[in-house]
Amino acid sequence: MDDNPKKLYRSRIDRKIGGVCGGLAQYFGIDATLVRLLFVLGLIFVGGTLLAYLILLIVIPEEPL
Repeated sequence: MDDNPKKLYRSRIDRKIGGVCGGLAQYFGIDATLVRLLFVLGLIFVGGTLLAYLILLIVIPEEPL
C-alpha cells in the first residue's frame, strides 16, 4: 500500500488561467503544453471542454503551499 497517494491539485506554479491543465499534467506525469493543446482542440472540435474546464476549476482544490 502506498503511504503517500498521488492527489490532484490545481497548480500554483504551472498556470495560465486557473492551474487546471498544469495540475492535470503534473498528476499524469505529462507536459502541461500537451494538456492545454488537448483542451483547445477539444474546444474547437467537440465544444464541451470549456464546461469541463470550468467544472474542474471549481472542483479541484488549489495546491497547498
